[in-house]
Amino acid sequence: MQYVLRMPPTKTPPPPGTAPSPEAEVRPVPGQDPRVRWALTLAVVVVGAVTIRPMGFSGRGLAVAVLFVVSVAALLARGLPENPATQRFAPAWLTGGVIAAAALIGLSSSGTAYLFAFFLAGHAGYRLETKWALALAGLCSTLCAGAIYLGTGPEQQQLPWLLGLATGTPVLVGILNRSQRQAVRAALAASESAERAARAEARTAVLSERGRIARDVHDVLAHSLAGINMQLELADALIDTGDLEKVREANAKAHALVKESLKQAQWTVHALREDALPLVESLTAMVGSAGGQAGLTVTGTVRELPARVTQNLLRIAQEALTNAARHAPGGSVRVELGFAAASVTLGIRNGPGTRPASAGPGSGMGLIGMRERVALLDGTVTAGPVTEGPERGGWHVEALIPG
Repeated sequence: MQYVLRMPPTKTPPPPGTAPSPEAEVRPVPGQDPRVRWALTLAVVVVGAVTIRPMGFSGRGLAVAVLFVVSVAALLARGLPENPATQRFAPAWLTGGVIAAAALIGLSSSGTAYLFAFFLAGHAGYRLETKWALALAGLCSTLCAGAIYLGTGPEQQQLPWLLGLATGTPVLVGILNRSQRQAVRAALAASESAERAARAEARTAVLSERGRIARDVHDVLAHSLAGINMQLELADALIDTGDLEKVREANAKAHALVKESLKQAQWTVHALREDALPLVESLTAMVGSAGGQAGLTVTGTVRELPARVTQNLLRIAQEALTNAARHAPGGSVRVELGFAAASVTLGIRNGPGTRPASAGPGSGMGLIGMRERVALLDGTVTAGPVTEGPERGGWHVEALIPG
Protein backbone atom coordinates (compact mmCIF):
# COMPACT_ATOMS: atom_id res chain seq x y z
CA MET A 1 0.00 0.00 0.00
CA GLN A 2 1.38 3.40 -0.93
CA TYR A 3 1.23 6.31 1.46
CA VAL A 4 0.67 9.63 -0.29
CA LEU A 5 0.93 12.90 1.61
CA ARG A 6 -1.86 15.19 0.45
CA MET A 7 -1.88 18.78 1.64
CA PRO A 8 -5.22 19.73 3.17
CA PRO A 9 -7.25 22.49 1.54
CA THR A 10 -6.83 25.92 3.01
CA LYS A 11 -9.57 26.66 5.52
CA THR A 12 -10.16 29.64 7.70
CA PRO A 13 -10.03 28.59 11.36
CA PRO A 14 -13.28 29.05 13.31
CA PRO A 15 -13.54 32.10 15.56
CA PRO A 16 -12.49 31.59 19.19
CA GLY A 17 -15.23 30.16 21.37
CA THR A 18 -17.11 28.43 18.53
CA ALA A 19 -17.35 24.69 18.15
CA PRO A 20 -15.53 23.16 15.17
CA SER A 21 -17.67 21.74 12.41
CA PRO A 22 -18.15 17.95 12.16
CA GLU A 23 -16.20 18.03 8.93
CA ALA A 24 -13.20 19.43 10.80
CA GLU A 25 -13.47 16.80 13.58
CA VAL A 26 -13.79 13.67 11.45
CA ARG A 27 -10.90 13.01 9.11
CA PRO A 28 -9.92 9.91 7.19
CA VAL A 29 -6.99 7.98 8.56
CA PRO A 30 -3.89 8.98 6.57
CA GLY A 31 -2.34 6.09 4.64
CA GLN A 32 -5.42 3.84 4.71
CA ASP A 33 -8.02 3.34 2.01
CA PRO A 34 -11.31 2.34 3.70
CA ARG A 35 -12.46 0.61 0.50
CA VAL A 36 -9.49 -1.77 0.60
CA ARG A 37 -10.08 -2.54 4.27
CA TRP A 38 -13.75 -3.31 3.72
CA ALA A 39 -13.00 -5.43 0.66
CA LEU A 40 -10.52 -7.56 2.62
CA THR A 41 -12.96 -7.88 5.53
CA LEU A 42 -15.75 -9.00 3.21
CA ALA A 43 -13.44 -11.52 1.52
CA VAL A 44 -12.44 -13.08 4.87
CA VAL A 45 -16.08 -13.31 5.99
CA VAL A 46 -17.27 -14.87 2.72
CA VAL A 47 -14.40 -17.37 2.55
CA GLY A 48 -14.94 -18.30 6.19
CA ALA A 49 -18.69 -18.77 5.72
CA VAL A 50 -18.05 -21.08 2.75
CA THR A 51 -15.17 -23.15 4.16
CA ILE A 52 -15.54 -23.35 7.95
CA ARG A 53 -17.27 -26.59 8.95
CA PRO A 54 -19.26 -27.87 10.74
CA MET A 55 -21.75 -25.03 11.05
CA GLY A 56 -25.37 -25.58 11.99
CA PHE A 57 -28.08 -24.98 14.57
CA SER A 58 -27.27 -27.67 17.11
CA GLY A 59 -24.37 -29.27 18.93
CA ARG A 60 -20.88 -28.57 17.68
CA GLY A 61 -22.20 -26.84 14.56
CA LEU A 62 -24.08 -24.29 16.69
CA ALA A 63 -20.94 -23.56 18.76
CA VAL A 64 -18.94 -23.06 15.57
CA ALA A 65 -21.66 -20.76 14.18
CA VAL A 66 -21.71 -18.65 17.35
CA LEU A 67 -17.90 -18.33 17.38
CA PHE A 68 -18.00 -17.44 13.68
CA VAL A 69 -20.50 -14.62 14.32
CA VAL A 70 -18.40 -13.29 17.23
CA SER A 71 -15.24 -13.40 15.07
CA VAL A 72 -17.05 -11.62 12.23
CA ALA A 73 -18.29 -8.92 14.63
CA ALA A 74 -14.76 -8.40 15.97
CA LEU A 75 -13.42 -8.21 12.41
CA LEU A 76 -16.09 -5.70 11.35
CA ALA A 77 -15.23 -3.54 14.39
CA ARG A 78 -11.97 -2.66 12.62
CA GLY A 79 -14.01 -0.08 10.72
CA LEU A 80 -14.92 1.84 13.88
CA PRO A 81 -13.59 5.44 13.85
CA GLU A 82 -10.58 6.20 15.98
CA ASN A 83 -11.70 8.35 18.87
CA PRO A 84 -11.36 8.22 22.66
CA ALA A 85 -14.63 6.28 23.04
CA THR A 86 -13.65 3.42 20.70
CA GLN A 87 -10.05 3.38 21.92
CA ARG A 88 -11.20 2.69 25.47
CA PHE A 89 -12.85 -0.61 24.64
CA ALA A 90 -10.58 -1.59 21.72
CA PRO A 91 -8.45 -3.92 23.91
CA ALA A 92 -11.61 -5.67 25.10
CA TRP A 93 -13.17 -6.41 21.69
CA LEU A 94 -9.82 -7.31 20.13
CA THR A 95 -9.06 -9.72 22.98
CA GLY A 96 -12.55 -11.21 22.72
CA GLY A 97 -12.15 -11.55 18.96
CA VAL A 98 -8.78 -13.30 19.30
CA ILE A 99 -10.17 -15.75 21.87
CA ALA A 100 -13.21 -16.45 19.67
CA ALA A 101 -10.95 -16.98 16.61
CA ALA A 102 -8.69 -19.41 18.54
CA ALA A 103 -11.74 -21.32 19.84
CA LEU A 104 -13.15 -21.41 16.28
CA ILE A 105 -9.88 -22.94 15.08
CA GLY A 106 -10.10 -25.59 17.81
CA LEU A 107 -13.77 -26.52 17.24
CA SER A 108 -13.93 -26.41 13.45
CA SER A 109 -12.74 -29.39 11.50
CA SER A 110 -11.89 -27.46 8.35
CA GLY A 111 -11.85 -23.99 6.87
CA THR A 112 -10.03 -20.68 7.17
CA ALA A 113 -10.76 -19.72 10.77
CA TYR A 114 -7.10 -18.76 11.20
CA LEU A 115 -7.66 -15.75 8.89
CA PHE A 116 -9.70 -14.08 11.61
CA ALA A 117 -6.78 -14.44 14.01
CA PHE A 118 -4.35 -13.06 11.40
CA PHE A 119 -6.37 -9.95 10.69
CA LEU A 120 -7.26 -9.25 14.32
CA ALA A 121 -3.62 -9.55 15.41
CA GLY A 122 -2.58 -7.13 12.64
CA HIS A 123 -5.27 -4.65 13.64
CA ALA A 124 -4.18 -4.88 17.27
CA GLY A 125 -0.75 -3.63 16.19
CA TYR A 126 -2.41 -0.76 14.35
CA ARG A 127 -4.98 0.17 16.99
CA LEU A 128 -3.23 -0.47 20.35
CA GLU A 129 -0.05 0.75 21.94
CA THR A 130 2.99 -1.35 21.13
CA LYS A 131 3.26 -3.15 24.48
CA TRP A 132 -0.44 -4.08 24.55
CA ALA A 133 -0.38 -5.07 20.89
CA LEU A 134 2.60 -7.40 21.41
CA ALA A 135 0.96 -8.92 24.48
CA LEU A 136 -2.25 -9.60 22.56
CA ALA A 137 -0.28 -11.01 19.63
CA GLY A 138 1.51 -13.38 22.02
CA LEU A 139 -1.84 -14.47 23.45
CA CYS A 140 -3.20 -15.00 19.93
CA SER A 141 -0.21 -17.17 18.88
CA THR A 142 -0.36 -19.21 22.08
CA LEU A 143 -4.11 -19.86 21.92
CA CYS A 144 -4.15 -20.66 18.20
CA ALA A 145 -1.11 -22.94 18.40
CA GLY A 146 -2.58 -24.68 21.46
CA ALA A 147 -5.97 -25.10 19.76
CA ILE A 148 -4.37 -26.66 16.67
CA TYR A 149 -2.04 -28.83 18.72
CA LEU A 150 -4.87 -30.15 20.89
CA GLY A 151 -7.12 -30.64 17.87
CA THR A 152 -4.63 -32.57 15.75
CA GLY A 153 -2.79 -34.39 18.51
CA PRO A 154 0.95 -34.76 19.17
CA GLU A 155 1.34 -37.46 16.55
CA GLN A 156 0.74 -34.97 13.71
CA GLN A 157 3.47 -32.90 12.06
CA GLN A 158 4.62 -29.62 13.58
CA LEU A 159 3.48 -27.52 10.60
CA PRO A 160 -0.17 -27.07 11.68
CA TRP A 161 0.54 -25.74 15.17
CA LEU A 162 3.51 -23.72 13.90
CA LEU A 163 0.95 -22.03 11.65
CA GLY A 164 -0.98 -21.24 14.81
CA LEU A 165 2.12 -19.61 16.31
CA ALA A 166 2.41 -17.46 13.17
CA THR A 167 -1.05 -15.96 13.65
CA GLY A 168 0.45 -13.25 15.91
CA THR A 169 3.12 -12.11 13.44
CA PRO A 170 0.86 -9.65 11.52
CA VAL A 171 1.04 -7.44 14.62
CA LEU A 172 4.38 -6.22 13.26
CA VAL A 173 2.69 -5.03 10.06
CA GLY A 174 0.05 -3.24 12.14
CA ILE A 175 2.72 -1.53 14.26
CA LEU A 176 4.51 -0.42 11.08
CA ASN A 177 1.27 0.96 9.63
CA ARG A 178 0.59 2.81 12.87
CA SER A 179 4.06 4.38 12.80
CA GLN A 180 3.53 5.48 9.23
CA ARG A 181 0.11 6.86 10.09
CA GLN A 182 1.55 8.87 12.97
CA ALA A 183 4.33 10.20 10.72
CA VAL A 184 1.80 11.27 8.10
CA ARG A 185 -0.42 12.91 10.71
CA ALA A 186 2.59 14.69 12.19
CA ALA A 187 3.49 15.98 8.71
CA LEU A 188 -0.09 17.16 8.18
CA ALA A 189 -0.13 18.87 11.58
CA ALA A 190 3.20 20.54 10.83
CA SER A 191 1.95 21.77 7.44
CA GLU A 192 -1.26 23.12 9.00
CA SER A 193 0.75 24.83 11.73
CA ALA A 194 3.05 26.35 9.11
CA GLU A 195 0.01 27.49 7.13
CA ARG A 196 -1.53 29.13 10.19
CA ALA A 197 1.78 30.83 10.94
CA ALA A 198 2.00 32.05 7.34
CA ARG A 199 -1.55 33.44 7.53
CA ALA A 200 -0.73 35.20 10.82
CA GLU A 201 2.48 36.61 9.33
CA ALA A 202 0.61 37.80 6.26
CA ARG A 203 -2.02 39.47 8.44
CA THR A 204 0.72 41.16 10.47
CA ALA A 205 2.36 42.38 7.28
CA VAL A 206 -0.98 43.75 6.06
CA LEU A 207 -1.57 45.60 9.33
CA SER A 208 1.97 46.96 9.26
CA GLU A 209 1.50 48.17 5.69
CA ARG A 210 -1.81 49.79 6.64
CA GLY A 211 -0.05 51.62 9.45
CA ARG A 212 2.65 52.82 7.09
CA ILE A 213 0.11 54.05 4.54
CA ALA A 214 -1.85 55.78 7.32
CA ARG A 215 1.29 57.61 8.41
CA ASP A 216 2.06 58.65 4.83
CA VAL A 217 -1.48 59.86 4.24
CA HIS A 218 -1.35 61.85 7.45
CA ASP A 219 1.99 63.39 6.50
CA VAL A 220 0.76 64.43 3.07
CA LEU A 221 -2.85 65.40 3.71
CA ALA A 222 -3.28 66.43 7.32
CA HIS A 223 -0.81 69.30 7.39
CA SER A 224 -1.06 70.38 3.76
CA LEU A 225 -4.83 70.53 3.61
CA ALA A 226 -4.98 72.23 7.00
CA GLY A 227 -2.57 74.93 5.81
CA ILE A 228 -4.41 75.43 2.52
CA ASN A 229 -7.74 75.65 4.31
CA MET A 230 -6.33 78.18 6.75
CA GLN A 231 -5.05 80.46 3.95
CA LEU A 232 -8.33 80.23 2.03
CA GLU A 233 -10.32 81.09 5.16
CA LEU A 234 -7.97 84.04 5.75
CA ALA A 235 -8.47 85.25 2.17
CA ASP A 236 -12.22 84.94 2.55
CA ALA A 237 -12.14 86.98 5.74
CA LEU A 238 -9.91 89.65 4.16
CA ILE A 239 -12.30 90.17 1.24
CA ASP A 240 -14.76 91.87 3.58
CA THR A 241 -12.04 94.31 4.71
CA GLY A 242 -11.26 95.32 1.14
CA ASP A 243 -7.50 94.75 1.63
CA LEU A 244 -6.79 93.20 -1.76
CA GLU A 245 -3.04 93.10 -1.16
CA LYS A 246 -3.42 90.79 1.81
CA VAL A 247 -6.01 88.72 -0.09
CA ARG A 248 -3.48 88.20 -2.88
CA GLU A 249 -0.82 87.31 -0.31
CA ALA A 250 -3.07 84.67 1.33
CA ASN A 251 -4.01 83.32 -2.08
CA ALA A 252 -0.33 83.11 -3.07
CA LYS A 253 0.43 81.18 0.11
CA ALA A 254 -2.42 78.78 -0.64
CA HIS A 255 -0.98 78.21 -4.13
CA ALA A 256 2.47 77.62 -2.62
CA LEU A 257 1.01 75.06 -0.21
CA VAL A 258 -0.71 73.29 -3.12
CA LYS A 259 2.62 73.04 -4.96
CA GLU A 260 4.30 71.74 -1.82
CA SER A 261 1.50 69.21 -1.36
CA LEU A 262 2.08 67.94 -4.89
CA LYS A 263 5.77 67.43 -4.11
CA GLN A 264 4.90 65.60 -0.91
CA ALA A 265 2.43 63.45 -2.81
CA GLN A 266 5.20 62.51 -5.25
CA TRP A 267 7.46 61.56 -2.34
CA THR A 268 4.66 59.47 -0.87
CA VAL A 269 4.10 57.61 -4.15
CA HIS A 270 7.83 56.89 -4.35
CA ALA A 271 7.81 55.60 -0.79
CA LEU A 272 4.79 53.38 -1.34
CA ARG A 273 6.43 51.94 -4.45
CA GLU A 274 9.59 51.23 -2.45
CA ASP A 275 11.67 53.43 -4.75
CA ALA A 276 15.01 54.39 -3.24
CA LEU A 277 15.33 58.18 -2.95
CA PRO A 278 18.73 59.87 -2.54
CA LEU A 279 18.72 61.00 1.07
CA VAL A 280 20.96 64.08 0.94
CA GLU A 281 19.54 65.37 -2.36
CA SER A 282 15.96 64.85 -1.18
CA LEU A 283 16.66 66.60 2.12
CA THR A 284 18.28 69.48 0.25
CA ALA A 285 15.21 69.89 -1.96
CA MET A 286 12.91 69.59 1.04
CA VAL A 287 14.82 72.21 3.04
CA GLY A 288 14.96 74.50 -0.01
CA SER A 289 11.19 74.36 -0.41
CA ALA A 290 10.76 75.25 3.27
CA GLY A 291 11.98 78.81 2.68
CA GLY A 292 15.05 80.97 3.11
CA GLN A 293 15.22 80.51 6.91
CA ALA A 294 16.07 76.79 6.63
CA GLY A 295 19.53 75.26 6.20
CA LEU A 296 21.01 71.73 5.93
CA THR A 297 24.28 70.55 7.48
CA VAL A 298 25.76 67.12 6.68
CA THR A 299 28.56 65.66 8.80
CA GLY A 300 30.49 62.42 8.49
CA THR A 301 31.07 60.26 5.45
CA VAL A 302 27.92 60.08 3.35
CA ARG A 303 26.94 56.52 2.46
CA GLU A 304 23.98 54.80 0.86
CA LEU A 305 21.34 53.67 3.33
CA PRO A 306 18.66 51.00 2.95
CA ALA A 307 15.54 52.23 1.16
CA ARG A 308 13.30 51.86 4.20
CA VAL A 309 15.73 53.89 6.35
CA THR A 310 15.88 56.66 3.75
CA GLN A 311 12.11 56.76 3.36
CA ASN A 312 11.44 56.99 7.08
CA LEU A 313 14.11 59.65 7.65
CA LEU A 314 12.61 61.77 4.87
CA ARG A 315 9.15 61.39 6.40
CA ILE A 316 10.44 62.44 9.82
CA ALA A 317 12.12 65.50 8.29
CA GLN A 318 8.97 66.34 6.35
CA GLU A 319 6.82 66.10 9.48
CA ALA A 320 9.22 68.23 11.54
CA LEU A 321 9.56 70.92 8.85
CA THR A 322 5.80 71.08 8.39
CA ASN A 323 5.28 71.46 12.13
CA ALA A 324 7.90 74.22 12.25
CA ALA A 325 6.17 76.10 9.42
CA ARG A 326 2.79 75.78 11.12
CA HIS A 327 3.70 76.53 14.73
CA ALA A 328 6.71 78.82 14.30
CA PRO A 329 6.20 80.68 11.01
CA GLY A 330 9.15 82.81 9.96
CA GLY A 331 11.52 81.18 12.48
CA SER A 332 14.90 79.78 11.55
CA VAL A 333 15.13 76.05 10.90
CA ARG A 334 18.33 74.00 11.07
CA VAL A 335 18.49 70.44 9.73
CA GLU A 336 21.50 68.30 10.62
CA LEU A 337 22.27 64.89 9.10
CA GLY A 338 25.15 63.02 10.71
CA PHE A 339 26.75 59.80 9.48
CA ALA A 340 28.62 57.77 12.12
CA ALA A 341 30.26 54.38 11.82
CA ALA A 342 27.30 52.45 13.22
CA SER A 343 24.42 54.92 13.06
CA VAL A 344 22.87 57.87 11.30
CA THR A 345 21.34 60.85 13.11
CA LEU A 346 18.76 63.32 11.82
CA GLY A 347 18.09 66.47 13.83
CA ILE A 348 15.68 69.32 13.09
CA ARG A 349 15.71 72.47 15.22
CA ASN A 350 13.56 75.52 14.71
CA GLY A 351 13.65 78.81 16.54
CA PRO A 352 10.60 80.72 17.74
CA GLY A 353 8.35 82.11 15.06
CA THR A 354 8.55 85.71 13.90
CA ARG A 355 4.89 85.84 12.96
CA PRO A 356 1.82 84.76 14.89
CA ALA A 357 0.92 81.12 14.32
CA SER A 358 -2.62 80.87 13.08
CA ALA A 359 -2.69 77.05 12.85
CA GLY A 360 -4.96 75.22 15.25
CA PRO A 361 -3.80 72.56 17.68
CA GLY A 362 -2.38 69.45 16.08
CA SER A 363 -3.83 65.97 16.27
CA GLY A 364 -0.74 64.52 17.90
CA MET A 365 -0.49 61.89 15.17
CA GLY A 366 2.67 63.46 13.74
CA LEU A 367 4.86 62.64 16.75
CA ILE A 368 3.22 59.23 17.05
CA GLY A 369 4.04 58.58 13.41
CA MET A 370 7.68 59.57 14.00
CA ARG A 371 7.97 57.17 16.94
CA GLU A 372 6.39 54.36 14.95
CA ARG A 373 8.78 54.90 12.04
CA VAL A 374 11.85 54.96 14.27
CA ALA A 375 10.64 51.91 16.22
CA LEU A 376 10.41 49.94 12.97
CA LEU A 377 14.12 50.68 12.45
CA ASP A 378 15.11 49.82 16.06
CA GLY A 379 16.09 53.44 16.64
CA THR A 380 15.19 56.19 19.09
CA VAL A 381 13.57 59.60 18.71
CA THR A 382 13.49 62.56 21.07
CA ALA A 383 11.37 65.67 20.74
CA GLY A 384 10.80 68.72 22.91
CA PRO A 385 11.34 72.46 23.37
CA VAL A 386 14.76 74.00 22.85
CA THR A 387 16.00 75.53 26.12
CA GLU A 388 19.35 76.96 25.02
CA GLY A 389 21.25 78.17 21.98
CA PRO A 390 20.16 80.39 19.11
CA GLU A 391 16.93 78.40 18.69
CA ARG A 392 15.91 78.84 22.33
CA GLY A 393 12.16 78.90 22.64
CA GLY A 394 11.73 76.74 19.57
CA TRP A 395 11.38 72.97 19.11
CA HIS A 396 13.73 70.15 18.27
CA VAL A 397 13.37 66.60 16.94
CA GLU A 398 16.24 64.11 16.78
CA ALA A 399 16.12 60.57 15.40
CA LEU A 400 18.96 58.05 15.86
CA ILE A 401 18.93 55.04 13.56
CA PRO A 402 21.47 52.23 14.03
CA GLY A 403 23.22 50.71 11.03
